[in-house]
Amino acid sequence: MAHAFTLPDLGEGLEEGEITRWLVAEGEAVDEHQPIVEIQTEKATVEIGAPVAGVVLRIIAREGELASIGATLAMIGKRGEQLLHSVTSLPVDEPVAEPLIAVVDSEPLEVLALRRLARELGVDFSTVRGTGTGGQVTEADIRAAVMPGEGRRVPVRGIRRAIVEQVERTHREIPAVTFVEECDFTGVDLDTLVATTLAAVAASLVEYPELNARIEDDDIVLLDRYDLGVAVDTEAGLVVPVVHGCDRLSVAEIDAEIRRLADRARAGSLQPDDLRDSTFTVTSAGKLGGLLVTPLINHPEVAILGLHRIGPRPVVRDGEIVVRDMGNVSVTFDHRVVDGVRAGGFALDLIARLERRSVH
Repeated sequence: MAHAFTLPDLGEGLEEGEITRWLVAEGEAVDEHQPIVEIQTEKATVEIGAPVAGVVLRIIAREGELASIGATLAMIGKRGEQLLHSVTSLPVDEPVAEPLIAVVDSEPLEVLALRRLARELGVDFSTVRGTGTGGQVTEADIRAAVMPGEGRRVPVRGIRRAIVEQVERTHREIPAVTFVEECDFTGVDLDTLVATTLAAVAASLVEYPELNARIEDDDIVLLDRYDLGVAVDTEAGLVVPVVHGCDRLSVAEIDAEIRRLADRARAGSLQPDDLRDSTFTVTSAGKLGGLLVTPLINHPEVAILGLHRIGPRPVVRDGEIVVRDMGNVSVTFDHRVVDGVRAGGFALDLIARLERRSVH
């Protein structure tokens, strides 16, 4: 009896995921709950286990494809079963009687998959010259038929696809404004700067709750939790793991959690809970932070804080020119929810908290 392995509900209202990597091959035996495929969502990369023990008879969804919740990704059954049945017509968890010899549209699944690829790439399948056995069309034939262009093409997949979708949505939906002010970081421990900033942000958000909010339908929801996202750069792209409950943690505890999350992010082992339900985000590029950058808001949040390059600058103190470690702090905010005077007030309140930690 063959079993349809379908994409399960991944929670968080997610409706689809991208097949980033198969951990098994066709013909390979698997145990129940053994991780067999890696799925990338807009939240995280997760491994999905086999629903039953058996042999992977057919992999349906290819790496790089998007699959909706409930879509069949593969067929698992007994060794030697022959699959020509259209798995897209199989209801979830419905066994199929042996032998499976039905043919869909008079074409095996391999040809249907090639036709689908041709549609995705804008290629007329009927015009493709096959180089396979007996003149059969192969995947390479279809890809070679794509109109050539300049440069090297890199598929938009995985985290990069999630970034593209998030940035497009943010740019489309949020009227963003940025407030910038300088901060004296002299004496602040830069090794724990991000953790120190998260602690200060949580305290300032209590005083400026509209920056710790989101829009739902016709309401502005002021959140009473302080789960702060931290932008982390990885080889695969930018991810935003979340430090939950920053208002209840010490700077040392926040710093330890940031380091744990950053290590997992760079190792590609973040779990969905690590990226879930942030209320506000802090981003810092360290020495590469630039004099000023205007970060994009992490939808559905309504504000993001940017820490920019810190270094010695001449400033005036008590009528004299002195050298201090200065850096700019920016707050980009959704003007539908946050008025400019409140965003500025939040930034100045935060800067005052940070400067109280500096040496004057």
